[in-house]
Amino acid sequence: MTNFPACPQCSETLTYSDGQLFICPMCGHEWTQAEMDAAEEAAIVRDVNGNPLKDGDNVIVHQDIKVSGSKKIKQGTKIANIRVLLEPVNEHDIECRVDGFGRMYLKSSLVKKN
Repeated sequence: MTNFPACPQCSETLTYSDGQLFICPMCGHEWTQAEMDAAEEAAIVRDVNGNPLKDGDNVIVHQDIKVSGSKKIKQGTKIANIRVLLEPVNEHDIECRVDGFGRMYLKSSLVKKN
């Protein structure tokens, strides 16, 4: 017996294959392996250089980030132990603690892996 992936829409495990399609009998959703691969690739959070980021990584701010008013996080600031968000908040996909600023969300496009 072959194990087929769970339905990405309803998470049901009773999926079956019909040629190139996977089909979920519970919700009727149909998808291909290529769609699953594309979704997995899109879920990977990458830094400014394209390196994948994961929980616990250390990063360096790539460019000055204006926070509020005249406050800035300067380029070159080191940030330890980031947490990658599975559900981005206003396009911010990293949660971290920045010295002098506290806990905040950042965009991965503004940091590089250390």
